[in-house]
Amino acid sequence: MSAEIAAADQAIDHELAQLSQSFRFLLDITPMDAEDVKEDFLAGDDPDPEFTYRELETDPDVARTMLDDIDIAAVEDPTLGHLLRAKHREVELQLDMLEARGTEDFLQLSIELYGGVSPALRKQAEAILDTVTSTEAPGEALDAEEFLALAEAEIAHYREVDPDIEMHAEIRPDVNGVMVSGDTLLIGPESKVQRRRATALLHHEVGTHLVTQVNGAHQPIKVLGAGLAGYDETQEGLAVLAEIAAGGLTAFRLRQLAGRVITVHRLIAGASFAEAQEAMVADGFPPGSAFTTVMRIYRSGGMTKDAIYLRGLVELLDHLADGGVLDLLWLGKFSLNDLPLIADLQDREVLQPARLLPRYLDDPAAVAHLEKAAAHHDLTALLEESTC
Repeated sequence: MSAEIAAADQAIDHELAQLSQSFRFLLDITPMDAEDVKEDFLAGDDPDPEFTYRELETDPDVARTMLDDIDIAAVEDPTLGHLLRAKHREVELQLDMLEARGTEDFLQLSIELYGGVSPALRKQAEAILDTVTSTEAPGEALDAEEFLALAEAEIAHYREVDPDIEMHAEIRPDVNGVMVSGDTLLIGPESKVQRRRATALLHHEVGTHLVTQVNGAHQPIKVLGAGLAGYDETQEGLAVLAEIAAGGLTAFRLRQLAGRVITVHRLIAGASFAEAQEAMVADGFPPGSAFTTVMRIYRSGGMTKDAIYLRGLVELLDHLADGGVLDLLWLGKFSLNDLPLIADLQDREVLQPARLLPRYLDDPAAVAHLEKAAAHHDLTALLEESTC
């Protein structure tokens, strides 16, 4: 660690990182019984679905008291102080959201944390749905055990690079779909992954989310492992870029990203769960897929996070088109907006080199896909480039 970062500043960073990782934010706002509710809803037995959520393991009041005791104002380093103040506010919002699960307040807090849908983003999403009207036929699907085996093989590759990394995958009964929590890839037992999408999904979850978590966790600035404020948007943009690099951005996937944006807009506009579901089906999505998207966005009272996938992708493509590079983005979890501050820490030799890099960067074809993607302003053109 550079002598420029005082020990007292490091201690505040470590304390905030530890607190932010002491509760399971995404797991705690995600239903445990989505698959069961889905069956009843699609059968017409439950037009106004209610979901069951985990009991909170961490009392938000206790965590907030601990947060208030962290003296962010005492941080002397201006760059680190800026990053930690923003993270402090983000943790405060997350705790507020955990307390507000199932209430009207949850949506407004979500908008403050993740933003809403700008007219420009909505226009892009609508253009995708209007242009990409047909999708590939469903292919062979892998079950949870089969996808777990692929994930473990992918993790084994990274362990060959660095045997000391903490990176895991497991099937978990209270999870729907596939998600990363901390250093673990969680797979729901009912998950189905199209074989043609498996490699892209591995690069998304393992090659992006877990790789940056490992790199961030080994930085002297520990919030880079926990994730700086607003990191999700850039993380998800990077993860979708990884899908493009792998040649796995299918028509269905691009429509899914656009559909999420439109559904977030409908949520904010006041549409009911059933109305949002009907609108997605009218837009050409299968009922089961539409339910999953609407559930993700309407969970806990309204979660606008799903708009960031397309937004983050567009911002990163603009970054690349303007001559930007991705190198520093592998050092941990942070927003593209914070790139100048991370560069400052890097220039001052505060940060360590990345322990891992996404392995698709070793594939000339993948790099070529990224270069071609950066040259396109029309997202639908990426389908031809990624599947060529």
